[in-house]
Amino acid sequence: MSRIHGPKCKLCRRAGVKLYLKGTRCDTEKCAMNKRPYAPGQHGSRRSRKSEYAEQLREKQKAKWIYGIMERQFRRYVAEAMDGEGVAGENLYRILESRIDNVVYRSGLAVSRAQARQMVRSGLFMVNDKVVMTPSLMVGPGDVIKPVDFSKVHLREGFVLPEWISANVKERYVKYERIPTMEDFNENYEVQPIIDFYSR
Repeated sequence: MSRIHGPKCKLCRRAGVKLYLKGTRCDTEKCAMNKRPYAPGQHGSRRSRKSEYAEQLREKQKAKWIYGIMERQFRRYVAEAMDGEGVAGENLYRILESRIDNVVYRSGLAVSRAQARQMVRSGLFMVNDKVVMTPSLMVGPGDVIKPVDFSKVHLREGFVLPEWISANVKERYVKYERIPTMEDFNENYEVQPIIDFYSR
């Protein structure tokens, strides 16, 4: 599978907001957004008025970078969201948040989504007592995610467990309690411009 290569901090600077692609480093003074809060490149510090298309494209790119998804797969998610019942933007958010690598990250079991994806690929997590190695696997309400070997997992410091995930500290597992809604949304991108971009 193709991956996003190159410096991740440049993606945050290009987006103009912190995307937390490098985990806890983004909360420190070492974060590139703190040192150079402008777009990379020779003309990065120039301000220009963006068109509606450019704004939609930027939101789409931000969502792709945050979740580490390539264009073909992301387009498939958008098509599924638009074909589903209800609001397309909310459907897309639910799909992106329900990926196993994202749930592992949200549970504080990985520093970043990239690390969570690598850990899942290495077979370090089980879903309902079955080892999974596909980061894009969709989990649903009632599914239990548990590390195969808890000693290989380091909890992320300062993370806040979302309301749609519960944790059993004694048994050392997390449970996907319910499908997240837009009331749980707290990412640095907007979903409606993404739907508008693909509706052209």
